[in-house]
Amino acid sequence: MNPFSSGTRLRDMIRAIRACKTAAEERAVVRKECAAIRTSMNENDQDYRHRNLAKLMFIHMLGYPTHFGQMECLKLIASAGFPEKRIGYLGLMLLLDERQEVLMLVTNSLKQDLNHSNQYIVGLALCALGNICSAEMARDLAPEVERLLQFRDPNVRKKAALCTIRIIKKVPDLSENFINPAAALLKEKHHGVLITGIQLCTDLCKVSPEALEFLRKKHIDGLVKTLKDAVNSPYTPEYDISGIADPFLHIRLLKLLRVLGQGDADASDAMNDILAQVATKTESNKNAGNAILYECVETIMSIEDNGGLRVLAINILGRFLSNRDNNIRYVALNMLMKAITVDAQAVQRHRATILECVKDSDASIQKRALELVYVLVNETNVKPLTKELIDYLEVSDQEFKGELTAKICSIIEKFSPEKNWYIDQMLKVLNKAGNFVKDEVWHALIAVISSASDLHGYTVRALYKAFQTSSEQESLVRVAVWCIGEYADMLVNNVGMLDIEDPITVTESDTVDVVKIAIKHHALDLTTKAMALIALLKLSSRFPSCSERIKDIIVQHKGSFVLELQQRSLEFNSIIEKHQNIRSALVERMPILDDATFSTRRAGSLPAAASTSGGASLNLPNGVAKPSAAPLVDLLDLSDDLPAPSSSGGDFLQDLLGVDLSPAPSQSGIGQIQKAGTDVLLDLLSIGTPVQSSSPTTDILSSNQNEKSPIATLDALSSPSSLSAQATSSARAAPMMDLLDGFGPSPLKPEDNGSVYPPLVAFQSSSLRITFNFSKQPGNPQTTLIQATFTNLTPNVFTDFIFLAAVPKFLQLHLDPASSNILPASGNGSITQNLRVTNSQHGKKSLVMRTRMSYKFDNKVTLEEGQINNFPQDLGS
Repeated sequence: MNPFSSGTRLRDMIRAIRACKTAAEERAVVRKECAAIRTSMNENDQDYRHRNLAKLMFIHMLGYPTHFGQMECLKLIASAGFPEKRIGYLGLMLLLDERQEVLMLVTNSLKQDLNHSNQYIVGLALCALGNICSAEMARDLAPEVERLLQFRDPNVRKKAALCTIRIIKKVPDLSENFINPAAALLKEKHHGVLITGIQLCTDLCKVSPEALEFLRKKHIDGLVKTLKDAVNSPYTPEYDISGIADPFLHIRLLKLLRVLGQGDADASDAMNDILAQVATKTESNKNAGNAILYECVETIMSIEDNGGLRVLAINILGRFLSNRDNNIRYVALNMLMKAITVDAQAVQRHRATILECVKDSDASIQKRALELVYVLVNETNVKPLTKELIDYLEVSDQEFKGELTAKICSIIEKFSPEKNWYIDQMLKVLNKAGNFVKDEVWHALIAVISSASDLHGYTVRALYKAFQTSSEQESLVRVAVWCIGEYADMLVNNVGMLDIEDPITVTESDTVDVVKIAIKHHALDLTTKAMALIALLKLSSRFPSCSERIKDIIVQHKGSFVLELQQRSLEFNSIIEKHQNIRSALVERMPILDDATFSTRRAGSLPAAASTSGGASLNLPNGVAKPSAAPLVDLLDLSDDLPAPSSSGGDFLQDLLGVDLSPAPSQSGIGQIQKAGTDVLLDLLSIGTPVQSSSPTTDILSSNQNEKSPIATLDALSSPSSLSAQATSSARAAPMMDLLDGFGPSPLKPEDNGSVYPPLVAFQSSSLRITFNFSKQPGNPQTTLIQATFTNLTPNVFTDFIFLAAVPKFLQLHLDPASSNILPASGNGSITQNLRVTNSQHGKKSLVMRTRMSYKFDNKVTLEEGQINNFPQDLGS
């Protein structure tokens, strides 16, 4: 016989396909077989039609197109014999779906077969309808299916119930026609029919509120009795599975009771007793029993409140957690996640078992248990739970360490009862898994350390000890280097010793060694090494005896291939060699970082932070009070009442320049704040004396992906940005100019041929007056030329006079050198300085400027500040 003729048996074709060694051979066999089948179809060969369709179904399962055989299905369905109809309906379910238009042609055949006298043919039609029924077919054939729900044969009733489920899902409007027939199935003795009837009622309740109310009122007691009979039924070989009579019936009944009891207190009360009986009598040593118990627990958790039952259910889940089967433990953890919102106290009793699941070897159980532990933590149990998790952190798998570390850090931050405990636990995490800690975590730790002034000494000593054993943990190294740079004197002198500490002996050279190790470690990244260089610069001021050694370490990086390190090395070396007079002020301790504001900024939205100067004294980050004249208002905040700009990244200088220009409050445009403080350059960079209630400078601590410097470099001052600072040409002001490496701005001479505006007294105090004269160049209205005249109103001569100004980002400011740095007394002379301001929003926004003046008399440095927002309106139009 031709192997590819229509008379080839199905098994022969299967053997031929399986004998193919390559995909190409298989395609060739299938192609030839399909050609033979097409030929047979064209010849209308009725003898082999059922065989051809069987072959097409196998070819379809292999993934080849068989659409050309769809009409053969309809022809076989229309045949009178059962074998042909069986193959036809099977082909119909495999080769077609409800989206095929051809399916419309089979509706009439289905209707005839649903009314057939042969119950097996009726069963075939019900199976096909239950699999491929469309909305149109459901409407056409629903009456026949409804009638068959009361058919004499239980198999037909069962199939009719399953077909009804498909119909009400396709057309929910038809559900009211099936409520009474479906409810009648709940009294069936045949378990197959009863299970399908229960499933049908469950689906009816989901799509029809009428069905839900009807079953609650009329059938809740009957369902409870059925479940009770199933629980107490004697051994029945026909339905017995692992010693339990028909667990599938138990589960279906529990699911229906869950739907009926949800949101209905009366229905819930009616089923409480039987649920308790199922929970206590069902054996849990077999899978069938565990399946029933799981459904029972889910039902108890879903129905209306019953405290005793819920405790019983959670205790069952606790037993599940001790099961050796991973699947049972996993579903128990999932259910406990839902149960904790209902009865957290009952779940807390199983805390120890849940913690053991965190240490499980199965990764999915580990993650689910960790999520559950995270939800379980509260203020009362945070300490023991955190201790258990940190102890496990050391021996956990590398793949799990990252997620475990993140959860531990979040728990510590969220529920920390005190800063001392917070710092201790974070140091333990950094010590065991510092390489898995995210940047925002150690940023937050530094903020907490900074604000805990009484723990500075304790923290730096703890970090010093931890560094000796865990120098490969990068986040630990960063925090340690930062703290040593800030509080090294406390480390060496054992300042701030707590009762729980033992004194340690650390020399100045030892602290330098720690930073040197960090900067030499080949595995540490750029951010860590940059922080180490800053720490070295600070140590050079803290420990003058080590200054030369520190200089030698810094100089080693002046030829670094990494531009960031090379630039820092050159600048820091310049500070150590040439600028001894400003070094101590330049490396003052960081301002205190407020915890709440830091957290807000991490979320990306900083509320109003700038505040007034007032008379309240400020504390240094080390907790030492400064004189009352010390607080300095940030030069870059244009209004004491305006909100500070939010920062979106780690670029500190850019953050400082993000000035908000909302309308200023009604007040005089001439403001003054007189203070004594540290070097002007340091305040301009906001890295010196802390500013009262100003935005916390936490961005200094962060390192972004662009590898920008955590602190704005000195060369940033020379850029033509919104911030311009000009030092005078005197010998005493020279070191500040030298920091700019000669990149000072070129002189600007105002032209006299521009428009003339009335002069403005920009600033006046008891000791100093500043007058602005304005002009504009023809054809360049956005640029304003300003000549500032400074007059001394006191009988004392001012020396080392410096004028600084800052403007928002839409303005560009250029300052020429001042005419002198000595301001004669009593108005017997003045200093002039030219400014050029370019307004990129000309016509839309007015000019605004903040100024700062620094001068000396009687060897005392005085700072004065002012804000100018009453520039002539004509300048901006």
